[in-house]
Amino acid sequence: MDEQVSSGLDRRRFLGVCSVAGLGQTLLPGALFTLAAQAQSSTAAVAGAVELSKITPEMIDAAAVIAGISVTAEQKTMMLEGLEAQRKSVVAIRGLKLPNAVAPAFVFDPVPSGMVLDTVKQPLKISAAPNVAGLISAGVAEEPEALAFATVRQLAELVKTQKVSSVALTKMYLARLKKYDPQLHFVITLTEERAMDHAAAADREIAAGNYRGPLHGIPWGGKDLLAVKGYRTTWGAGGFEEQTFDYDATVVERLDAAGAVLIAKLSMGALAQGDLWFGARTRNPWNKRQGSSGSSAGSASAVAAGCVGFALGTETLGSISSPSTRCGVTGLRPTFGFVPRTGAMALSWTMDKIGPICRAVEDCALVMSAIYGPDGHDRTVQHAAFNWDANFNWKTLRVGYLKSAFDLPTAPDGTTDEQKKNFERRIYDAKYGVSALDELRNMGVTLIPMEMPDFPFGAIVPVLEAEAAAAFEDLTLSGRDRLLTGQKQGDWPNQFRVARFYSAVDYVQAMRARTLAMAEMAKLFAQVDVIVTPSSGPQLQATNLTGHPAVIVPNGVRGDGAPKSDKDEDGAPTNAGGPGTPVSLTFLGTLYSDARLAAFARAYQETTSFHLMHPKLD
Repeated sequence: MDEQVSSGLDRRRFLGVCSVAGLGQTLLPGALFTLAAQAQSSTAAVAGAVELSKITPEMIDAAAVIAGISVTAEQKTMMLEGLEAQRKSVVAIRGLKLPNAVAPAFVFDPVPSGMVLDTVKQPLKISAAPNVAGLISAGVAEEPEALAFATVRQLAELVKTQKVSSVALTKMYLARLKKYDPQLHFVITLTEERAMDHAAAADREIAAGNYRGPLHGIPWGGKDLLAVKGYRTTWGAGGFEEQTFDYDATVVERLDAAGAVLIAKLSMGALAQGDLWFGARTRNPWNKRQGSSGSSAGSASAVAAGCVGFALGTETLGSISSPSTRCGVTGLRPTFGFVPRTGAMALSWTMDKIGPICRAVEDCALVMSAIYGPDGHDRTVQHAAFNWDANFNWKTLRVGYLKSAFDLPTAPDGTTDEQKKNFERRIYDAKYGVSALDELRNMGVTLIPMEMPDFPFGAIVPVLEAEAAAAFEDLTLSGRDRLLTGQKQGDWPNQFRVARFYSAVDYVQAMRARTLAMAEMAKLFAQVDVIVTPSSGPQLQATNLTGHPAVIVPNGVRGDGAPKSDKDEDGAPTNAGGPGTPVSLTFLGTLYSDARLAAFARAYQETTSFHLMHPKLD
């Protein structure tokens, strides 16, 4: 207690010194502390703590350069005592060894002032029973392609009417996971014993007339950042291969309650970055020389390969959107604060979102209906309702599109081979977006041209990196970051180190800028209910920062005449696109409008039927 009081007084004195020195709120102490910590003396550790070098004026000079400020010699002298005291508080916090599950005391809320949320939950309204006669004509044992690639809605009808048992489906998908994992590397851990027990229980309940709903008996896979009691949760990262938790994530509990059958913990990029994990690089089923992209790599790959009924992924900045695009599947990135993240690895407390990756939009809606809503633990989750209605009149929605994003690209000024190839790829891919707009008009949609706000959304992204560096501080301080597979400039170890030099002041300023970004996006969505956009571009950063929902749908497959990838190196991050690979389209919605957004996306999907295409694996 005395030490805490003393530290508080030292901190106030330090702030007073800074104010007298004319620095106000612009100083970057984090950078200074990091420099000092990295200048550790070789003195032996005392009481388990490494002795830190004394802070010097030269260190302040170096930190000031990083901070982008100037400090006079007199100001540096005044600052020394306060900086030493502030560093002691930093070291004390580090000594707490905060686990990843501990969230900050602040809560990010994307809802602008005056917005009223729909909190009245309505009964689930699913589509009419589909014709499923042809799906089982060959028998489950033979693993017919039609059944393996059936939608959740189709599988639900088969299970409900007891034409196919949950046990049979579970065995089929387990067999496919085992068959194709050596090629695609999408499984970290099979939950086979758990799955067979749950599938048998589902069959008994359904036979007794206790049908829980459309997910009852449906096998699914979860990104391996979701805790599952009795199984390892590796986060895809070296050094965490045998990590376990003695509880289930909230979304796992909720899917268990819905009767769904977890059959695998699927691969993810190390600590939710990319498709490279400690075992391998997860592959794109459409082109096995390509990675599946994004950190929900295994979820998208397994769904695309017909190896699970559906999957859960997460997105912080593209990790549902990107692999859904690469693998030609449907993803729903929900509004921030719709799905509780309790029991899931934290990367960014103000940006992480859990959402479904499926073969069809209605599948995503059915899964979302089961997993959303407050759980009493994740304080970001709002009391908003997700009311899925398959018969919602989507024609009542106002629909905009990002005009410049669909404009045909102009020829580059340069004439290098690389520029020519990039232009050829962009021209080829642009026709899919143009065709999508034409199809929407044919559906009777009046498209309103719009543009993204002129706002530096990308300048706020370091907030993510700072939060991620805090979430995994121990890796940086202990040197365990060297155990991660990726060690290049863009990989987490380097990004975590860089983030150590991002000041608390700059973080707060970025969050204030984020408030302005939310206001800009609120103006945009005041004009429309849905925005149609390519899946890449500045909207991806903007909407992840402001928490808006997105539905990503397949929008065709590139033909044999498509320009080849610039890099055909096996598994190279830049090996993407080319003949026989999918393209996608994204629909954005207003905050917490996820259900009606999905209804609109489903209407487009049902019209185009691109989601019925799937890769040939053998």
